Amino acid sequence: MNISILTLFPELYSEFLKASIIGKAQDKNKINAELVNFIDFCNSKERVDSPTFGPGPGMLIRPEVVESAVTQQEQKFGSAFKIFFSPHGKKLDQNLLKELSAKLAQEKHIMLLASRYEGMDARVEEYYADEIISLGDFVLMGGDLPAMCFLEGFLRLIPGVVGNSDSIENDSFSGPLVDHPEYTSPLEFKGLQVPEVIRSGNHALIHEYRQKKAIERTLNGHFNWLRSQPLTKELKAKVHKEMPTHYAVLMHGDILLKDKTVGTSSVTSLDIHDIARSAMTYGIKNYYIVTPLKDQQTIVQTLLDFWNIGHGIEYNIHRHNAIKMVRLNNNLDEVLAQIEKTEGQKPLLIATSAKYHNNTERYITYFDQAKVWKSKRPVLFIFGTGHGLADYILDRCDFILEPLHGFSEFNHLSVRSAAAVIFDKWFGVNLKK
Repeated sequence: MNISILTLFPELYSEFLKASIIGKAQDKNKINAELVNFIDFCNSKERVDSPTFGPGPGMLIRPEVVESAVTQQEQKFGSAFKIFFSPHGKKLDQNLLKELSAKLAQEKHIMLLASRYEGMDARVEEYYADEIISLGDFVLMGGDLPAMCFLEGFLRLIPGVVGNSDSIENDSFSGPLVDHPEYTSPLEFKGLQVPEVIRSGNHALIHEYRQKKAIERTLNGHFNWLRSQPLTKELKAKVHKEMPTHYAVLMHGDILLKDKTVGTSSVTSLDIHDIARSAMTYGIKNYYIVTPLKDQQTIVQTLLDFWNIGHGIEYNIHRHNAIKMVRLNNNLDEVLAQIEKTEGQKPLLIATSAKYHNNTERYITYFDQAKVWKSKRPVLFIFGTGHGLADYILDRCDFILEPLHGFSEFNHLSVRSAAAVIFDKWFGVNLKK
């Protein structure tokens, strides 16, 4: 495989290409990397770049310079698969590396084009680029470091470049999980011991321990990667077991009315059925309904009894399985006491709201699971009816979730719809193929 690297700074690559596995791959003639300097395609005293059209600062590498460099390399090694690097490109991850390594394993010529300044003329990318890659949502001084990162990740997936294929198959991001912790001698370092199970010689226990630690690491640092990957039924169960236990409560008391006073609202059968089914789908342990009104409690209990001990069990077993995790309570304190009794510790409280409040320091997003889960405490989502939770309930909460928003100005979801969306955004599986 011939790899042409087109850059303004070939000296950045000189030692990089000689080092480690990439250097060995060249020694074994697995790859042939050739550096090409854009400046070599300029006439004497001619600049390699020129100003952008329109307002704003910045210089772009001239299109005809890129054209000359590409033409020379393709005349030498044949038509190339061309990869550009830019913040607007496709984000580089292990899935993309796998895809490209499978696609390009038999390719005879790959070309990496590393820009500088404000980048490349858009027409160059439009005409030449087979792939545009970004390292992430940040900006570097040019495409050279991204090109090196790509080479590191890409080449190790090409057969024969890495000697031990097991080290690739068990890598972080080769599956749903990042890698487990590894240890070597000495047995004690800075007062920290190598875990006894690792030294036990019991391979089954070691495998179980390593998988548990890999799941913990992934949940705490790479949950969005995990939820985007296909999971076996067994692994999904193990991941769910390592998550903190989650509960949900729907408040029909301690809520704001239309006139902004604190009061109560009526429970509807849909409040019971729909949120229970959503809660069951996403692994919520118990779903609590709070109302201080005795007549409302009687109505709710009648519905619960129908599905739990009456004809409803035979009528719809799936509805029964969802409804049996519903609990009826007078107030929030009763809910907290029940959770604490079950879990042995108080839950973290996460309020939900359709509007912003003054507690800005406690707002979290749907990417902040690790911030919540690091305490290893149970979690309670608190949903309000009417016009939202009373301020004194919000003041008790550890966190407040960002309000749900779309790209329209309308923001009046039913609490049942909001609960389903929130559960999905918080820990729903979201496959990325």
